Amino acid sequence: MATTAAGRRLRQDSGGLTGPRAVPPRIALTSGEPAGIGPDLALAVAASAIGCELVCLADRELLAERASALGLTVALRPYEGGPCAHVPGSLTVEHHPLACPARAGRLDVRNARYVLGLLERACAGARDGEFAAIVTAPVHKGIINDAGIPFTGHTEFFAERTHAKPVMMLASGSLRVALATTHLPLSQVSAAITRELVYDTVTILERDLRRWWGLRRPRIAVCGLNPHAGEGGHLGDEEIRVIEPALATLRARGLDVAGPLPADTVFVPRILADYDAVLTMYHDQGLPVIKHARFDSAVNVTLGLPILRTSVDHGTALELAGTGRADCASLVAAIELAIKLAHRLA
Repeated sequence: MATTAAGRRLRQDSGGLTGPRAVPPRIALTSGEPAGIGPDLALAVAASAIGCELVCLADRELLAERASALGLTVALRPYEGGPCAHVPGSLTVEHHPLACPARAGRLDVRNARYVLGLLERACAGARDGEFAAIVTAPVHKGIINDAGIPFTGHTEFFAERTHAKPVMMLASGSLRVALATTHLPLSQVSAAITRELVYDTVTILERDLRRWWGLRRPRIAVCGLNPHAGEGGHLGDEEIRVIEPALATLRARGLDVAGPLPADTVFVPRILADYDAVLTMYHDQGLPVIKHARFDSAVNVTLGLPILRTSVDHGTALELAGTGRADCASLVAAIELAIKLAHRLA
């Protein structure tokens, strides 16, 4: 289990935005797909001195079995609703039983509702103020859909439960990449890009950059949909018909918004340095860039919600589950960011 660098990071003052005496927030960690690396990662971070009360939602026996397979000694303490200060080498667990035993690397549709049950519990706790934030380990969308349950992702799940318009953003340090559309087939993206969508997405992005990151007047770059941002209408007209009119309205409101810009050059470092965030039009227009640059430290943050949710930037990695080769760096980064943002919102 690759934990050394991640452990060092968590042992630092992970608050960052607050003083060292700030009250540690209570954070729910959903352990994700039981056949994937989520349980491994939860056990790995338990070794560190975490600056929060971390409550892992999982099957206790699953964690015990995975810890044994990985050669980890982790004391699993029950969560009873009261104070649960983290002790390195231990993990506070709220037990949620699996529908059937889980084997590392082997998906089973019978456990799909267990996975969604963890998300329901975390969301309810966050809405009620029991949890200051939710950190999610990866789930497997395919197996949930194979179980007959429509599911497109965490972002949409939490948005539906909180009746909010979500914006998906990956962040690592000063690099922040948000998406206008998330988990859509590419053939449906153009029709989904409307003036209202662009306007609402930029509005949410700008507001939460001020609210959570403390940026007084965020500078936002907005990508075009087509190659070369449409080349003046010769390579598509969505920029002219949809994106530019929405941005003009936002500028009239006083927002610092540039675009539509060609997506193939906006991430050039000297151009990127002029912006606090980049809004891309679809999933694979923006996420490959940040995952290439910061895969071990990028965090998925859902903006626009009345609750705080961060996540790892990777999938279930079934081939690594139970092997000891899973790297918990992204989960560490997600917990660190959740702590910082929870302190800012407190």
